[in-house]
Amino acid sequence: MDTDPERELIAIGPGQVTLSDRRTQRTWSVDLAPYQLAARPVTQARYEQVTGRRPSTARGDRLPVEGVSWLDAVGFCNALSDRGGLAPAYLVKDDAEDIAWDAAADGYRLPTEAEWQHACRAGTTGPRYGPLDEIAWHRGNSGERMHDVGGKQPNAWGLYDMLGNVWEWCWDVYDAEVYGAYRVLRGGGWFDERWSCRVAVRRRSHPTFRIDDVGFRLARSSPT
Repeated sequence: MDTDPERELIAIGPGQVTLSDRRTQRTWSVDLAPYQLAARPVTQARYEQVTGRRPSTARGDRLPVEGVSWLDAVGFCNALSDRGGLAPAYLVKDDAEDIAWDAAADGYRLPTEAEWQHACRAGTTGPRYGPLDEIAWHRGNSGERMHDVGGKQPNAWGLYDMLGNVWEWCWDVYDAEVYGAYRVLRGGGWFDERWSCRVAVRRRSHPTFRIDDVGFRLARSSPT
């Protein structure tokens, strides 16, 4: 039976993260409050339980769900919050891309880019939190296919698949001036070369975009 990812949320302490962008050569720091992050990406079985749909190309209950847009991920978070009697984190307006985050809500949400990077590093300072073949499925070892979540070693905070297997949607807009509504993707995927499977690598895509190497994991704000 598939494990509900919201039942294995890992408590992440506060911290400060420095983000950077190769294109603009810009760096910026973000202060983080405590939060929670799922130990594994959302699986196909759990996505189907909540939404009634299984959009993924490859099929397997414990494979990460993929073929989901940023908007799909936001919708899943709100639907799961409703099921659990929690306040949905996202306010969806008439324009499907005009979505606001209610930071006071206790429901499920996507991690911010800074939260994702902080959790991925798990106190380390290098480009990865361990030897790549031991922690991630990438082009060199995946057989050019996805694998069940949790099949590689976790980082020091108990988080699996932060690198490799599927890219993960984050809340943030990538660069509004240049790319408009495009959102941030992190982590690298099963078809990516080693270079892309590094903590600081950023990718972007339109919030309606769906492809077979992009999924997501759940976050929640910690109670104050």
